[in-house]
Amino acid sequence: MPRPSASACFSPSALAALIAFALALGSWTSPASAQQVQPGQRLQNPSVQPPPSLRPTPSQLDLSRMIWSTVAAVDHANRSGNYSVLRDISAQAFQINYNPARLTEIFAGLRNSNIDLSTALLVPPTYYEAPQMVREDLFRVKGLFQLRPISITFDMFFQWEQGRWKLAGIDVQPAEMVAVQPPAR
Repeated sequence: MPRPSASACFSPSALAALIAFALALGSWTSPASAQQVQPGQRLQNPSVQPPPSLRPTPSQLDLSRMIWSTVAAVDHANRSGNYSVLRDISAQAFQINYNPARLTEIFAGLRNSNIDLSTALLVPPTYYEAPQMVREDLFRVKGLFQLRPISITFDMFFQWEQGRWKLAGIDVQPAEMVAVQPPAR
């Protein structure tokens, strides 16, 4: 894991979240597998996670929103010195591996550089490569926010958990823009 430095009246992601919630309660079955439940009998539910086919692929707008909200969370954590919220909105494995004190250590260099990450919220992300599925419940997105004089690079992993994509790994770094020299004549 990289070191740290989302029916006709429902959208596909809202429907997946609703199905995940119903599965968690053990109250939903598909019509093909519907069964009569006797009073006092509990349905057996081997998995709370929806099947891979119900894991929506984020649209371009959803992906940008996920990246922006993650950068905003890191910015707020850097400003306050409190990384609890960043940790709490992340995937379970991230929470287990990184407590707030450890995140404070990891982001110390970025925090001490006094880079205003909130400026990244003003421009769309540019991708080094297309977002890619690393495995069925984990995808990676890598790119930068083209700002002057300091751009912000990112490498983020998101994991499908509890009906939504959650941060599973992050690396955010400042990068100086290199001036492009005109070709010699």
